[in-house]
Amino acid sequence: MSTERNNLYPIFLKTEQLEVLIVGGGYVAEEKLTFLLKSSPDAKVTIVAPMFRQGTIEAAMKGAVSFVEDVYKSSYLEGKHIVIATTDKPKVNMQVYLDCRLQNKLVNVADNPPYCDFYMGGIVTKGNVKVAISTNGKSPTTAKRLRQFFEGVIPDKIDNLVQNLNEYRKTIKGNFEEKVVTLNEFTKSLVEK
Repeated sequence: MSTERNNLYPIFLKTEQLEVLIVGGGYVAEEKLTFLLKSSPDAKVTIVAPMFRQGTIEAAMKGAVSFVEDVYKSSYLEGKHIVIATTDKPKVNMQVYLDCRLQNKLVNVADNPPYCDFYMGGIVTKGNVKVAISTNGKSPTTAKRLRQFFEGVIPDKIDNLVQNLNEYRKTIKGNFEEKVVTLNEFTKSLVEK
């Protein structure tokens, strides 16, 4: 059995400063939009599709979402940073992918890992603490179960610790390296068994 590596690099995007395009208005678009807005309620999103499910419209009401009732055209990529293709038409999704490649846009073709620059993994949020979970696109169900596990394990009051450490950090004297050493020493008891 060969061992695969997860070579993904996790980052946390400030989606309120980026433009997101979702192509498609059906159930998968609703799912991706709901997930995005749950984690990033201030995300700027445009959805383009010839029709929209009622559930997609209702999910959009939770954020700053614009609707464009039309078939996909490459011109809709203009000014967009992140694109998610969710249509039930493989040809359209592939065209979105190819257009994104030509324009250096980050793209996710839903349920098609070879055509994804990124995956939308499981996310646990407790105040300022956010944990992202990836299965390298292999098993969203596993990511979901791990998310549920971590939601139960990470204490709800973790944000109090984060806030207190932030205030403490402001009082530490010295250069950046000295502050890191001090904070590492102060917080090591969090992982000691």
